[in-house]
Amino acid sequence: MENQEDMTQNDDKDFVAAPSPTENVAEKPPRARVSDAPLPEEETASEKLERKRDYLDGFLQKKPESVAPGEPGGELQQSVIEALKEIYDPEIPVNIYDLGLIYNVEVAEDADVTVTMTLTTPNCPVAETMPNEIEMRVLALPGVRDSEVVVTWDPPWDPSKMSDEARLELGML
Repeated sequence: MENQEDMTQNDDKDFVAAPSPTENVAEKPPRARVSDAPLPEEETASEKLERKRDYLDGFLQKKPESVAPGEPGGELQQSVIEALKEIYDPEIPVNIYDLGLIYNVEVAEDADVTVTMTLTTPNCPVAETMPNEIEMRVLALPGVRDSEVVVTWDPPWDPSKMSDEARLELGML
């Protein structure tokens, strides 16, 4: 009992106990309101316009980060994709890129282009001629040193691989 009295008399506590639920707690602080925020210095319309113009000038003058020609979004890769968009499937009036037959366009540092593609079915009537046509079309592009077309069946093509433009063209949207 004496130890308890000594403990209650000792005010040098290392902790603060939470108030009991029945104890009267101070009111919550008021919520912050936008109207309570300090107002910025008033600026005239011309000052505001000048501030915005300075921001836009800096934004518009920023040069885009350079992308290597063979990198995704690079000039050479984009020209290969544009060339592929000019090749149409003979049975479907949509280009092979939007049809989803092109799985990958890879441009190596030495400007060798590898196109990984599939066909709608293994029995496609252009299975022998389409890869050669693609290879020749890509090889004819300026800046391309060599081209190779790799035909794969994994994953197999299905209509979900088509772009929205192709679906719209075929009335599937």
